[in-house]
Amino acid sequence: MTVRTRFAPSPTGYLHVGGARTALFSWAYARHFGGEFILRIEDTDLERSTPEAVQAILDGMQWLGLNHDEGPFYQMQRMDRYREVIAQMLAAGTAYHCYSSKEEVEAMRERQRAAGEKPRYDGTWRPEAGKTLPVVPAGVQPVVRFRNPLDGEVSWNDVVKGSITISNRELDDLVIARPDGTPTYNFCVAVDDWDMGITHVIRGDDHVNNTPRQINILNALGAKLPEYGHLPMILGSDGEKLSKRHGAVSVMEYPAQGYLPEAMLNYLARLGWGHGDDEIFSMQQFCEWFNLDNLSKSPAQFNTEKLAWVNNHYIKTAELSRLAALVRPLLEKADAEFDGAPDLQAVIGVLRDRTNTILELADAAHMFFRKPAVDAALLAQHLTDAVKPALAEYAKRCENVEWNRAALSASLKEVLAAHQLKMPQLAMPMRLLLTGQLQTPAIDIVQELFGREAVLARLHQNN
Repeated sequence: MTVRTRFAPSPTGYLHVGGARTALFSWAYARHFGGEFILRIEDTDLERSTPEAVQAILDGMQWLGLNHDEGPFYQMQRMDRYREVIAQMLAAGTAYHCYSSKEEVEAMRERQRAAGEKPRYDGTWRPEAGKTLPVVPAGVQPVVRFRNPLDGEVSWNDVVKGSITISNRELDDLVIARPDGTPTYNFCVAVDDWDMGITHVIRGDDHVNNTPRQINILNALGAKLPEYGHLPMILGSDGEKLSKRHGAVSVMEYPAQGYLPEAMLNYLARLGWGHGDDEIFSMQQFCEWFNLDNLSKSPAQFNTEKLAWVNNHYIKTAELSRLAALVRPLLEKADAEFDGAPDLQAVIGVLRDRTNTILELADAAHMFFRKPAVDAALLAQHLTDAVKPALAEYAKRCENVEWNRAALSASLKEVLAAHQLKMPQLAMPMRLLLTGQLQTPAIDIVQELFGREAVLARLHQNN
């Protein structure tokens, strides 16, 4: 058997963290077995589905690198197939036309609620042996209902939650086609999974209630059932339902915030799945390790601090050229000046260990690509009369010293000793003159990056 999984989002909003994790697990399971991963867009909700949401899903999948083998398939482009199957079901008696109006259906459900019964369609138009159906009302377009079994149970061994059983008496005769002929969600999903040969359905546990309905439809079609696995939801770090303040935003917000896709994938993989104590791993390792046995039955918690820690790891190990390509546009947007400035990759190599996102990295790097705005009062506070002679001597030494970190550090220490000063007394005014800031990397590193000409010009400007 070839493993075939699918990710089937509805384009009624952006691709969020929960959807991305579902896509990742489905993708990894297919990759683990050398199978196929299908992307399907379930766009039958015409009122809420938008082209922008479709594009957001495609963009998110591309950014994450979750490449699909087939698709994307769009349900709205499969209407002829759905109508064909509905016609077959009507002919086979597994579906029937229902002429009850919305008002009549709601009235029957109100009566059932009042009697303490579970509200459901009462089967007025359901054909049964020996039953006389009402007269078809003139001018009424019927819905098509699935003829759900009246007795028995629907059971499946959920690969995450274990054995689940639902009584057929709990299920309604589901509407599978609206009056205009448009098929409904659960019917389309069942037909799609059948036609596409899906072997494993991995999705969020908000779909558990849909599963018995889809199983009954598939059984009525004589289709082979896939295995089902329903992932527990992702909660915020406070244990509450994930919201925007926790990170429930579009996946495409994360590159905008400076996260790398491999960091997001690595972090998502650990939300509800584990491989011993391993925290950092490649997607190749993940696909080799991933199986459905190690999926947690409990909700996972989204922790932005942990995501930042993972992102920091990938920033520290990424190619400098790649980081520079991400940082440069941010610097350009902040009016950075690159003429005569230090090498961007060299700057990133110095700064990246202490930054968690590309935005932080760009912000930290900006001091090297602008003329320093020196606060006169702050400079006067640090550049005292006792320090000025030492700074002047050091500036003179910079004219001829070998321009590398070791030589600059040695020269600076000699000047400090000669003037009986401590490192911060000279380093702080130098930081202000070179960058306009008091917080920078080590002063010898800063000088090495700027180069002799820029350092001399800035040390002399206020001295």
